[in-house]
Amino acid sequence: MNSTALLQLLPPFGINPDSYSVKPIGAGLIHSTYVIHNQYDNPAYILQHLNNDVFRIPEDISWNLRCLQMFLEERGSGYFVPFPLQTAAGQDYVIQEGRYYRLSPFVPGSHAVSVCTSPNQAYEAALQFGKFTASFSGFDAPSLRYTIPRFHDLSFRWSQFEEAARHGNPVRIQHAAAEIRFLAEREDIVKTYASMVLDPTCKLRVTHHDTKISNVLLDEADKGICVIDLDTVMPGYHVSDLGDMYRTYLSPASEEETDMEQVMVRSEYLDAIKEGYLSKMSALLTPREIELLDYAGSFMIYMQALRFLTDHLNDDVYYGARYEGHNLMRAKNQIRLLQSYERS
Repeated sequence: MNSTALLQLLPPFGINPDSYSVKPIGAGLIHSTYVIHNQYDNPAYILQHLNNDVFRIPEDISWNLRCLQMFLEERGSGYFVPFPLQTAAGQDYVIQEGRYYRLSPFVPGSHAVSVCTSPNQAYEAALQFGKFTASFSGFDAPSLRYTIPRFHDLSFRWSQFEEAARHGNPVRIQHAAAEIRFLAEREDIVKTYASMVLDPTCKLRVTHHDTKISNVLLDEADKGICVIDLDTVMPGYHVSDLGDMYRTYLSPASEEETDMEQVMVRSEYLDAIKEGYLSKMSALLTPREIELLDYAGSFMIYMQALRFLTDHLNDDVYYGARYEGHNLMRAKNQIRLLQSYERS
């Protein structure tokens, strides 16, 4: 959609498009995102096209965010969340040619980073994600809708892996025998997850589920302001948010790195994540949840290795591949990270 057409999405929100311009921002894998600038060329709003191929029922996202917003308002909470703006019709999105668009306020003085480059950034992000969950203490988390069903269900991911290892591409199964064996030998990680789900002292909470560093807004001093991109907010366990931070902050190399010597755990980042998260969550976590703090890293890194290898064995039907063996290489990367984590 061109700039003129994008600006015509503003009137339903009560905004005259004549005083604004639009510029694309970022390179998101899921959504297309734009900054709406005012007549002085200052950023005023964030406009996003919501990918309803990934989020099949966008109305569930709206339901969740509306419930959370009402909870904060009823509590008189001063906790800041940049919730989507509502249209005159009371919707927080507009639909144009079957595509969903939403508008959010731009947070002044904020920026986001795509890579965690210091323990301070890791601390600030972990503090913000911990603060997010803590701010909804008392909210009935199971009442939220699952915007991506079984997203962090490790038992489900294990069953997908088992099926692919038996019935996937036979050539790829043979070629990836070492990786299949490595992951199969660590089935205890799945068993721990299954026991956690059955443990009433491990609580479902309001959980972000996508705690990469780019989903935290920072100020000019790299202090955290708030978390963003709330589409994956669902009922979940603390190991999801904590584990995703471990998985994406600890190594200086991303999951796309092919030089395995670059994939490692930086212990100072691990300490910073724990400290930041616990600064907001320690009083809320049960003794069993505290025991699972370190398990969170194994849980998430292992699950992502399973998912990459499963997709490779199934001929890259989910993630796709930019080159032959791409998802196998991603799986090797996560296996290497898991090995480093196990030694840390």
